[in-house]
Amino acid sequence: MQPALQDPPRLLRGMFDAAVAAAQPALCLPALLPSPPAGRTVVIGFGKAAAAMAQVVDGHWVGELSGVVVTRYGHGAPSGRIRVMEAAHPVPDDAGLAASAALLAAVQGLGPEDLVLCLVSGGGSALLPWPLPGLTLADEQAIARQLLASGASIAEMNCVRRHLSGIKGGRLALACRPARVVNLLLSDVPGDDPADIASGPTVPDPSDCAQALEILHRHRIAVPEAALALLRTGEAETPKPHDPRLPSIENRMAVTPQRALEAAAQVAERAGIAVHILGDAIEGESRDVAQVMAAMALQVARRDQPFVAPCVLLSGGETTVSLRGHGRGGRNVEFLLALALALQGHPRVHALAADTDGVDGIEEIAGAVIGPQTLARAHAAGLRPRERLDDNDAHTFFEALGDAVVTGPTRTNVNDFRAVLVLPPHGESNDAARPHARP
Repeated sequence: MQPALQDPPRLLRGMFDAAVAAAQPALCLPALLPSPPAGRTVVIGFGKAAAAMAQVVDGHWVGELSGVVVTRYGHGAPSGRIRVMEAAHPVPDDAGLAASAALLAAVQGLGPEDLVLCLVSGGGSALLPWPLPGLTLADEQAIARQLLASGASIAEMNCVRRHLSGIKGGRLALACRPARVVNLLLSDVPGDDPADIASGPTVPDPSDCAQALEILHRHRIAVPEAALALLRTGEAETPKPHDPRLPSIENRMAVTPQRALEAAAQVAERAGIAVHILGDAIEGESRDVAQVMAAMALQVARRDQPFVAPCVLLSGGETTVSLRGHGRGGRNVEFLLALALALQGHPRVHALAADTDGVDGIEEIAGAVIGPQTLARAHAAGLRPRERLDDNDAHTFFEALGDAVVTGPTRTNVNDFRAVLVLPPHGESNDAARPHARP
C-alpha cells in the first residue's frame, strides 16, 4: 500500500487544507481588481472573508482609497485604509446593525465617476441586519433562529432575508448610485448565484415576495404581522434585474467551491489516488446525504462500482440540519456521525467533513474525521452514537473522541468540504486506480 494510504486522516486533512488554501483572497483577488476610476474609490464588504479581502485590496490598490467592511467576531485583521468591523454570526446583533449603518454612510454622496468596490463572501447575511420600517432587530434575530433550525436551504433562507431587509437584495446597490459598482465575490452557495451570496446586497434580486411567503409557510416560520403585511402588499419587494434605478453593476467571481475541490483533488492525485468529484452544490438534510454517500462508498468497497478502490469521493455544497433535539447542530459533524452509523465500521472507509470557514454551525470547530474504529471507540467511551445523532449533538460526540477538526478562522469561505476515502483490499496495489484519475 502506498504511503499516503497508510495514514488516511493525514491524507484527508491535507486535502482539506489545500481546499482552504486555494480559496485565500491573497491568491485569487489581485488579478480581478479593476482599474482606478477618475473619481473616488470606496470599499465596502461583508462576510467571513471580508477582512482578508480588504487586506488584499489595500495592499494592491494604487491611489486614493477608503471604506469599511464587516466580518464575524474573531475573523478580523488590520486592513490599512479600510476600516474593519466585527459582528455576530449566524444570528445578527447590535454590532451588525452599526456596521450596516457604517456601510450605508460610506456610499453616500458618490458621483458617476466614483467606484464602489464591494467585497462579498459567505456569512454576510447575518452580519448586515437592517430591518425594514415596522420591524426590529429582535424580529430579524427571531426569524434567523427559526430559519437556521428549520432545515430550509440556503437559497430559501436568503430569499426570506432579502425581502425583510432594508439593505439586502440589491437595496445597498441602490444606495451606491450613481457610482459604478464592482462586486468581487467568494462563493459559498450552491450554484454560485451572486444573489444568494450574503443575500445579494449589491445585486438585483430575481425572487419575489410571493416566494418568500411560500417559504415561510412551508417551513412554519413565525413572523410578526408587520412582516406578513409587507410581503403580502409587495411593499417589501426588492429591485429586480434591469431595474432602471440600479447603478452599473459588474460581478467578478474570485473563487468558487469547485475550484477548492479541484485543489483538494490534486493532493490525492499526486499520490496516485483517483478522485471523483461528485458535485460542488450538493444539498439536503445532512443525515440523508450521508446515507447516499455511505451507499456509494460501500458499493465501491464491495463491488468496485462505479469506481475502483482506492479512491476519494469528493463533494461540496451546503447541507442542512433540522434541529429536533437539544444539541448544537453542525451540518458537517451531523453528516459524519450519520455516515459512521451507515458504514457500521467498514474497515476500508475513512472520511473528513468540514466547513472551509472553520465554523460548523455556531461552533468554532470546522468539522471532524471518522474511520473504521469510530463507533467501537465511542461505545468503549460510553457514548451512544444513535442517541447523539437523534439529539443533533454530533459536536459533543466528536469532541469526546478527540476527532474534531479545529482550524481557527480561515478568513475565507467556499462552503462545505466532504471527502470519503475508500482503501483497497489489504495487500492490493493501487495501480488499478490510476487510469481512473482525472486528467
